[in-house]
Amino acid sequence: MQSAAQSVSSAIRGALLTSDPRAKCFATRDVARRWRKGALAFAFDEAMPEEPARPERPELLPPNKMPKRGKFGSQRARIAMWHSLAHIEFVAIDLALDMAGRFGAEMGEEFVSDFLYVAADEAMHFALLSRKLESMGSHYGALPAHGGLWQAAHETRHDVAARLAIVPMVLEARGLDVTPATLERVKAAGDEHGAKILTRILDDEIRHVGFGTKYFLRIVADSGERPESVWKSLVRKHFRGLVKPPFNDSARLAAGLSRGFYEDIAV
Repeated sequence: MQSAAQSVSSAIRGALLTSDPRAKCFATRDVARRWRKGALAFAFDEAMPEEPARPERPELLPPNKMPKRGKFGSQRARIAMWHSLAHIEFVAIDLALDMAGRFGAEMGEEFVSDFLYVAADEAMHFALLSRKLESMGSHYGALPAHGGLWQAAHETRHDVAARLAIVPMVLEARGLDVTPATLERVKAAGDEHGAKILTRILDDEIRHVGFGTKYFLRIVADSGERPESVWKSLVRKHFRGLVKPPFNDSARLAAGLSRGFYEDIAV
């Protein structure tokens, strides 16, 4: 007798509770692959953990306790930059997994597919950045890292509209703004390999922000309210940071984020 397929929530929970970075990447890509092949049931019989499992290193620090990187020209500063990017992508794996596993039951199969696709992308990004660090004589975990990146997920764990408003449409959209300048510094330093990694990440992140915007607009459409007004209200309520210029307007617009969302809320 053939056994019932594993639920997608069970598979996602298993990946979230995998602490080793390399193993988490493999687990995430395996969940995405099995879902794509129809080997996981659209069932939500297991709750998502309050927090994902974390490796012993890096040490997680509050933003105001993070050491300064120094000037980009030094090897130490370059390693610090790549390490910071790797940590952002590592946490992004968990953010995408949690999105699919926590809200998939109410949002549907297309939503699960899109955010497992995002999770697999983030795992690939992390793997590229991890190998980049190793090529520079370092590794992920060698330096302390920002400890507040999961906070936005925890704060919005009971509201999918708030989660979409904050994680893809603020945090990931910020990546669209800052990556081009980083890319130019990397190119100016003659690091073509690093430039290719950042170009790939930027292209993928436009699509990721686009997924978030797509589902946010669908949710708000049912309420009859203006999407920009709802978004601003949720950002003011749930986001503790600042929405800061300069903005990459063309990349944001490609992801469905017009200036009407963020222009008059920016600091």
